Amino acid sequence: MDYQNRAGSKKGSGGVAGFSETNAARRERLRKLALETIDIEKDPYFFKNHLGSFECKLCLTVHLNDGSYLAHTQGRKHQTNLARRAARDQRDQSSLLLTAPPGSIASALPGGASSIQVKKNTLKIGRPGYRITKVRDPKSRQIGLTFQLQYPAVQQEIMPRYRFMSAFEQKVENSMQNKQFQYLLVAAEPFETVAFKIPSREIDKRPGKLWTYFDKDNREYFIQFLFQNET
Repeated sequence: MDYQNRAGSKKGSGGVAGFSETNAARRERLRKLALETIDIEKDPYFFKNHLGSFECKLCLTVHLNDGSYLAHTQGRKHQTNLARRAARDQRDQSSLLLTAPPGSIASALPGGASSIQVKKNTLKIGRPGYRITKVRDPKSRQIGLTFQLQYPAVQQEIMPRYRFMSAFEQKVENSMQNKQFQYLLVAAEPFETVAFKIPSREIDKRPGKLWTYFDKDNREYFIQFLFQNET
């Protein structure tokens, strides 16, 4: 048998691996390495969507199986984004003690404390996943919103908190202080506090009109509220 056209190969070998074979072997090697070092269920950036695919919330990529996702976590793109997120979180931690003013997240909840102390060694790990649904009360015809937030890495003793903030209280969009909007803030360590811009309409805070629920098994936080009907 003639072996002269099989570059770099030896008699009895399978020849030099092509580009696709090399990539397949590299992905399999990275997957096995990730399985030894990563618990995929505790990965804050791991999300399984309704189609059964796996998403990386850090890099905004979609993967068909867990092996592909694990190989992605060992790749250059994911590692680079992790380094950028860590650097940004370090810059954001300029204030390690947060004192809540009157009407803050703590005072918005029954029995809430007057101040919130953030631990000095707390490292933010990113924003939670969320879903927003428009709702309408069938009897009063009030319209409202339901927020579903995912906190896969939150500790058992941590309870997410919320508060409503006017556009003139917030310090992020100083040039966008529009009285037509207000903000819903939701916080749960070690995730970043997220804010949702909603219409500046009066919230109906009567029992049954505004409610929250935290599913500790699935680590999902729900908050639903209705707006007062305009007269």
